[in-house]
Amino acid sequence: MSSKEEEQDLKAVERLKEATNKIKAELRKVIVGQEEVIEEALIAIFTRSHALLVGVPGLAKTLLVSSLAQTLHLTFKRVQFTPDLMPSDITGTEVIHEDPGSHDRSFKFLKGPVFANIILADEINRTPPKTQAALLEAMQERTVTSGGVDYKLPNPFFVLATQNPIEQEGTYPLPEAQLDRFMFMIKVDYPTPEEELEIMRMASGGPTEELKPVLTEEEIIKLQDTVRKIPVADHVLKYAERIVRCTRPGEQSDFCKKWLSWGAGPRASLNLVIAAKARAMLNGNFAVSCADVAAVAPAIMRHRIIPNFAAQSEGVTQDDIVAKIIESIPQTEQLS
Repeated sequence: MSSKEEEQDLKAVERLKEATNKIKAELRKVIVGQEEVIEEALIAIFTRSHALLVGVPGLAKTLLVSSLAQTLHLTFKRVQFTPDLMPSDITGTEVIHEDPGSHDRSFKFLKGPVFANIILADEINRTPPKTQAALLEAMQERTVTSGGVDYKLPNPFFVLATQNPIEQEGTYPLPEAQLDRFMFMIKVDYPTPEEELEIMRMASGGPTEELKPVLTEEEIIKLQDTVRKIPVADHVLKYAERIVRCTRPGEQSDFCKKWLSWGAGPRASLNLVIAAKARAMLNGNFAVSCADVAAVAPAIMRHRIIPNFAAQSEGVTQDDIVAKIIESIPQTEQLS
């Protein structure tokens, strides 16, 4: 990398840190707390990835995503998933179009709500697998095919799907292989007592301030490109590798052998490194540290490891296992 390119990348890092602070300041006009959720959503956006949001109703998930779209100056669509939702309701459909002059008839493709920069797929586990697959295919390929023609989705493109963890009747849970396509499983927790009081004051007060856009589409795409260029030291790569490999059969640590029936795949280690790059940039750092990897590990690993009956009987969760993994692997370890 030339000195000129390095200087440009350093400016991009400074720009992203400045923009992150401004975005958080704008979101505080309508959102109380949720700092970690906001950071993980931003990481997903700047790594061209998608996230799954898990939380009970009423925690402002929809408000958070729509507000984030406003601060990033991106188009936003919300799709409420229901058992009768069809794939074409998301991707779009072909209709017969008649020319007013010649009266010739032809098929015309009407784009669905997936043709937006940010998509909120509300309660994705409430719709049948066929409709889930249509969205997941669009997420992966970033195109929609209809009538043999490929239609490119907007760039940037980001899907935030939600699941309700307390109600599973009449739902279609995503298989583990499809969950793996989401970089993050973000947990949205209840507010603290102080935050809840502030929410009540804010909601019962006057009209909220209008949110101002902080970044443009072009700037977001440039910052996404810069994230990929961030250097990663070998010992950080080794640290990420050890976090993932100790969950796999044949290489498991003792507690993983006791509590896990299956471990994380290669996409987990790749996402650990990419997400750590974005987190470093968000905090104004040009180099990735083991601490960045450890910080993003819970949201990346919790939906990629499968606890066994022994863990369930002891009340051990995926987060407990990931926390123990991070505790057991020294962050300062260097390659031998």
